[in-house]
Amino acid sequence: MYVSARTDYAVRAMLAVAADHPHLVKAADLAAAQDIPLSFLQGILLDLRRAGLLHSHRGVDGGYSLARAAEEITVGDVVRASGGALTTVRGLPTTTTTYHGVATGLRDVWLAVEEAIEGVVDHRTLAELTIPATSTI
Repeated sequence: MYVSARTDYAVRAMLAVAADHPHLVKAADLAAAQDIPLSFLQGILLDLRRAGLLHSHRGVDGGYSLARAAEEITVGDVVRASGGALTTVRGLPTTTTTYHGVATGLRDVWLAVEEAIEGVVDHRTLAELTIPATSTI
């Protein structure tokens, strides 16, 4: 599994928002605290909001909050929202791969890899990974 900077930033951002719950987290504060370029983070936060993982609150006192409880959001949810499929083969979904001849069994290997990754990221929630703190931002 390749974890892009975008995906790593998305998971870190979600963990920081979860750790600061119930307080709203401003994008600029989050970017500074997690050492993420603000312009890059804003696109990530938009993807996370569109995926139903974050709520955005406008105004001077606005910021971001979790759309669901941290116990209900998995690392897999965040990875899919920020980067798409968990695994790909040659840039295509693992389930669409086909092989012929001696390589026929290779598809089963890639599907098993995908299943193993899902077994980890779809069973780890933000709540399990969040270190309680008075404030992470």
